[in-house]
Amino acid sequence: MPPVIDLRNADDARDCIHRAVQALCEGKLVVLPTETVYAVVASALDEAAVARLLEVKRRLPGQPPLTLAIKSADEAFDFVPDMTPLGRRLARRCWPGPVTLVCSNHHPESVLDRLPSTVKNAVSPTGTVGLRVPGHPFVLDTLKLIVGPVAISSANRAGERESLTAQQVVDSLGDDVALVLDDGRTRFGQSSSVVQIANHGFNVIRAGVVSEQTLKRLASLSIVFVCTGNTCRSPMAEALLRAMLAARLGCRVNELEDRGVIVSSAGISATMGGRPSPEAVTVVSAFNADLSHHESQPLSSQVVRHADIIWTMTRAHRHAILSQWPEAASRVSLLSLDGQDISDPIGGPAEMYRRCAEQIKAELEQRISDLPL
Repeated sequence: MPPVIDLRNADDARDCIHRAVQALCEGKLVVLPTETVYAVVASALDEAAVARLLEVKRRLPGQPPLTLAIKSADEAFDFVPDMTPLGRRLARRCWPGPVTLVCSNHHPESVLDRLPSTVKNAVSPTGTVGLRVPGHPFVLDTLKLIVGPVAISSANRAGERESLTAQQVVDSLGDDVALVLDDGRTRFGQSSSVVQIANHGFNVIRAGVVSEQTLKRLASLSIVFVCTGNTCRSPMAEALLRAMLAARLGCRVNELEDRGVIVSSAGISATMGGRPSPEAVTVVSAFNADLSHHESQPLSSQVVRHADIIWTMTRAHRHAILSQWPEAASRVSLLSLDGQDISDPIGGPAEMYRRCAEQIKAELEQRISDLPL
């Protein structure tokens, strides 16, 4: 029976991590808990360890290749430098989490070519590679301390049920693994969703924790407008763009999400659930846009992380976002193409709101043709 360490009762979690890392560096197989099922992992830099993993799994020719567990979405681009915008979108929104992305990989600068040839054949035999950032803190901490990715597979023999507890792992694999980390029954109790990324869409290879419906929403183009209180400028921009996109796509505004586009807005200093300015509601209605049901929301980490495009009303708004979320720099820009701020009409007469809406609409008309619809 392999050593089993109960993480829930461990005196020092860091010591458990170091033991797992040491075992992996020594070419041994280690079983880790993930949010989906228990996984057996091996250093992807060690040919013998990966060969041993395939042997222990009793993998047969033609079965799916091994997946690579990596530290973050950013690291995925080392393996797939030309990952499609859709792939980047799903990586940013789904990781860490229970989704495996299978991407085409033919780029000459991919670090896959630096792996031992037998390992590359085990993870990428047909020009694709499966990548995952598991959503379990222990696994993430382990990955941060080991050089290179790890080859990962469910901790069971081929043809057996996946292990949801450490005891099931021991019953299945026994002494064929060097160490088992026990964190109780896994959170979701089912496999990750495996999604193959194509040029213009995706295909669910294996249904898992994340449903196809949820994946479709996560794959949508997300555009977020940002102002201060989310009651005037950014909601007007949201409503105007919704109306313009519906006309362009030949659908109703409430069908935009079905067409793969999500338009929203938020405020740097907004409160949750505030009502829009009455003047803003009236002004956008003249452009066949509806703002009457808008409720304000503060800009949050989740909104920023999920957004593909963030358009701000002023340079100050952009600076505030980048000060808190510098990693979003490539996705944040002023709505105005000439770099001018869009002034806040709050407290002003209806004419000021009308001019603001016209300025926003003019900017959107210049940008809409470039959107990847």
